[in-house]
Amino acid sequence: MSPTGSPLSMEIREYRESDEESVVRLWDECGLVVPWNDPHRDIRRKLRLQRELFLVGCLEGKVVATAMVGYEGHRGWINYLAVSPERRGRGLGREMMDEAEKRLTALGCPKVNLQVRSGNLEAIGFYQKIGYVRDDVVSFGKRLVRDD
Repeated sequence: MSPTGSPLSMEIREYRESDEESVVRLWDECGLVVPWNDPHRDIRRKLRLQRELFLVGCLEGKVVATAMVGYEGHRGWINYLAVSPERRGRGLGREMMDEAEKRLTALGCPKVNLQVRSGNLEAIGFYQKIGYVRDDVVSFGKRLVRDD
């Protein structure tokens, strides 16, 4: 809330290089940093491709949310959706997803995919609440570049 008692408005904007430490700290607080993905490297990679789809949400100048969005012509993808744990439950995640979906729609994207670790029940519940359904697929992955 602002000093006047009205809800604060989150600014959603494109990522800036000066956001890096705040973004990585947020991802760490949200449990998104894992040993097999270097967040700094992931950021550098994203900045080389569709950097305009790397979104940050700010309240009072502080990064409190992120979404790393992409579109390859067939499906949109959303990674690193994060909302500061102390700011959850206020609709910020939905705002980030709405903006991501709006930008993907403007690109002609027909469908969004995302992956959630099976043990992340809070995230699964969030996505179900905002209209995402579980696809009947098996997710495969293959490492093309070793990041050690």
